[in-house]
Amino acid sequence: MSLVESIANVIVGYGIAVITQILIFPIFGLHTTLAQNLQLGLVFTGVSIVRSFALRRLFEAARVSKNLGMGS
Repeated sequence: MSLVESIANVIVGYGIAVITQILIFPIFGLHTTLAQNLQLGLVFTGVSIVRSFALRRLFEAARVSKNLGMGS
């Protein structure tokens, strides 16, 4: 179920990113096509996945390091 949760999280995040861009960009004078919004949403989603993975590895390394230090 963790895989299903992760996939759902990515799909929902992508949808939210695209909808947010469509609603917010014009407020800042940015006018993009639907195709551009979909592409930019993919970029933001990719960055989010990399960020999430990197933070997970960082915290896991800190947890392992802490546990190794306690065993001494």
